[in-house]
Amino acid sequence: MSEDLHEGDRVEWNSHGGKSSAKGKAHGEVVEKITSERTIKGHTAKATEDEPQFVVRSDNGGEAAHKPEALHEES
Repeated sequence: MSEDLHEGDRVEWNSHGGKSSAKGKAHGEVVEKITSERTIKGHTAKATEDEPQFVVRSDNGGEAAHKPEALHEES
């Protein structure tokens, strides 16, 4: 997935196996694009202008930052 995601876009990504993930996939919605370092739930997303990340809210309500290449349009 490219860096042209926008707030509200539906995406999926490989999951480590949370309760809501089926077959290793998690689903959610892009909340925002970040271009500076930010801490989310105790983890630091080292986003920059050259390497942005996206804050995604999963369908189970959790939020995390992901690199663009980890996200795919929901199928």
